[in-house]
Amino acid sequence: MRKVNVLPYNQEWIKMFQEESKKIHDVLGGVLINIYHIGSTAIPNIHAKPVIDIMVEVTNIKQIDAFNKEMEQLGYEVLGEYGISKRRFFSKGGDNRTHHVHIYEKGNNQISQHLAFRDYMIAHPEESLKYSRLKQALAKKFPTDIFKYMEGKNEYIQGIDKQARMWSRFN
Repeated sequence: MRKVNVLPYNQEWIKMFQEESKKIHDVLGGVLINIYHIGSTAIPNIHAKPVIDIMVEVTNIKQIDAFNKEMEQLGYEVLGEYGISKRRFFSKGGDNRTHHVHIYEKGNNQISQHLAFRDYMIAHPEESLKYSRLKQALAKKFPTDIFKYMEGKNEYIQGIDKQARMWSRFN
């Protein structure tokens, strides 16, 4: 069972992202365009589940399946699209997850959406504080139900996604 553990911001998350990014770059180098730190651990000063979300932009998503063995050797579970079309998803750490890797092909709108959300939250600390408080309250309310926790964030995230898309057009 996955416990919902939301912790105060930790500077180590940046280092964890950088270390893992190098490993992923070594595996995917030939098809890799960019690697981004996304998700709550990429937003300074907010509480987050201590899972580093890494987004990888590649030239051709279909080529990624050829790297499944190498990703497994890095400790990742290969999960395919995992509910999002044209994505490849990898998870590390089992029930005590440490990293998620989301891989998209260049031009996929998920890339700009994730970056807009992250950048909007960094640029609007009052909004990121609201999000942090929501996550803490949900973690307290649903300490052993990751699905209820995620469901509780959904409406808020959708609203921020809309604001972030509009904001990113002008920034």
